[in-house]
Amino acid sequence: MAFMEKPPAGKVLLDDTVPLTAAIEASQSLHSHTEYIIRVQRGISAENSWQIIRRYSDFDLLNSSLQIAGLSLPLPPKKLIGNMDREFIAERQKGLQNYLNVITTNHILSNCELVKKFLDPNNYSANYTEIALQQVSMFFRSEPKWEVVEPLKDMGWRIRKKYFLMKIKNQPKERLVLSWADLGPDKYLSDKDLQCLIKLLPSCSHPYIYRVTFATASESSALLIRTFNEKGTLKDLIYKAKPKDPFLKKYCSPKKIQGLELQHIKTYGRQILEVLKFLHDKGFPYGHLHAANVMLDGDTCRLLDLENSLLGLPSFHRSYFSQFRKINTLESVDVHCFGHLLYEMTYGRPPDSVPVDSFPPAPSMAVVAVLESTLSCDACKTGMPTVSRLLQMPLFSDVSLMTSEKPQFKIPTKLKEALKLAQECIEKRLTEEQKQVHQHRRLTRAQSHHGSEEERKKRKILARKKSKRSAVENSEEHAAKYSNSNNSAGSGASSPLTSPSSPTPPSTAVEHAPF
Repeated sequence: MAFMEKPPAGKVLLDDTVPLTAAIEASQSLHSHTEYIIRVQRGISAENSWQIIRRYSDFDLLNSSLQIAGLSLPLPPKKLIGNMDREFIAERQKGLQNYLNVITTNHILSNCELVKKFLDPNNYSANYTEIALQQVSMFFRSEPKWEVVEPLKDMGWRIRKKYFLMKIKNQPKERLVLSWADLGPDKYLSDKDLQCLIKLLPSCSHPYIYRVTFATASESSALLIRTFNEKGTLKDLIYKAKPKDPFLKKYCSPKKIQGLELQHIKTYGRQILEVLKFLHDKGFPYGHLHAANVMLDGDTCRLLDLENSLLGLPSFHRSYFSQFRKINTLESVDVHCFGHLLYEMTYGRPPDSVPVDSFPPAPSMAVVAVLESTLSCDACKTGMPTVSRLLQMPLFSDVSLMTSEKPQFKIPTKLKEALKLAQECIEKRLTEEQKQVHQHRRLTRAQSHHGSEEERKKRKILARKKSKRSAVENSEEHAAKYSNSNNSAGSGASSPLTSPSSPTPPSTAVEHAPF
């Protein structure tokens, strides 16, 4: 089947989840406007940085595009008169820096295509929707029974994954959703193994996995078709959002923050843990658990996007667990991400930061116990419990699951070995990244400690003490030399004077006497 061309030679597969930071280094005034020179850095390495030049109008355009998120962002206001004054430019630069800090530290905004293109135009200049349309059109040449109804613009958070509402020509009322995605930086399967595993996904049957209708892959991307669910995902339920709306609109600024009832928390949590255990037992890596990857069907949760780990796509929560060296296996990643999901189900919003120092009141202390085991400081430092351990905790152990569907997912032995090797490579890249983050954090702490005001004061005091000690030592050394000189001189004069056999003339005695 003529579908999906090979990627260009030397194509760089960026990890889009690596945070970008931006610092305005200087400003320069031209005839009619001011340009701000911004240093952008990817990740922790200062070597992986570049300069961009932006005008205030560029910030204003970005801010207008981000209004769909419903957030009140701190862009400095416009000024028509006096906007070239030196004092005003300096003040505006501070305001623009604060604006950059806000959008780069917001988890959803920092990962969106609008912000990435603003800060890194060289790597995000492509029109991914247009690319996806071209590839999907090629697919339909050989599979004419499906046709596109409409693009589902920005429905997901991934920049390189696009969605289209579909229908079958002889079944006009049935709606399906097609997802197209580029391969990611964690793709370690061979092209042949990847294509075989992707084609196995429609055969996977489990009461808590959302069925795949069709799946295929090439050397550069993959395409999957599923039934479109009008009710949406678990995240749509929590945020009371419409499934077709853009990701920024749905989840950045929820109108009403309210968690789920305790029984739903227990039931959904147990179902999700059961399917995670099933996948782990099969040797199938997941690593992509979050509320938008859980489809809701009545009182049943069904896991989405099993293909993500095969395609090498980075996790939604990667920027969190890459900070903690004890979260270094895909099972521990799933458990940590389950903690994020449980927090969202409980409180109606994600945690403000991770690790979580203290948890707000919850419907049950059993909920807090699970959250503490997955999101607390101690948990992130010492490691995650297993999925089996979570299933035994009081919050989930008494939940009865009523299902007659028998789980089935047959993976040939050869492909299981390929999956195992790919998983080891994914975990190795994560471990190396965590090691770099840890070393950078230690260096930053040391530099911060060394440069603190208190340390500067201590160094001044030590320098003064050292100076005084040196002065005293020099004085003592000088006195010692002086004393030695006197003793030496005295020794040369007294010997002849005291000798009874050879008296010394007075003139000679005076010549050798001390000064």
